[in-house]
Amino acid sequence: QPPEPSLLRFLVCPLSKRPLRYEEATNELINEELGIAYPIIDGIPNMVPEAARRTHKKPPAEGAEQP
Repeated sequence: QPPEPSLLRFLVCPLSKRPLRYEEATNELINEELGIAYPIIDGIPNMVPEAARRTHKKPPAEGAEQP
């Protein structure tokens, strides 16, 4: 169940304080900048950073060998 559309414009990422994008396919709120997604459970966004999942891999560490 998606969150109320009027609510979405007020929700921001608790880490970056940036707006989030709603992804209907996964029912998540996405922070493109940090590459994380917050789940929406029963229409309620779970904005706890520990509940977020990564949407892409971290860039390789500086000085790390490239394959």
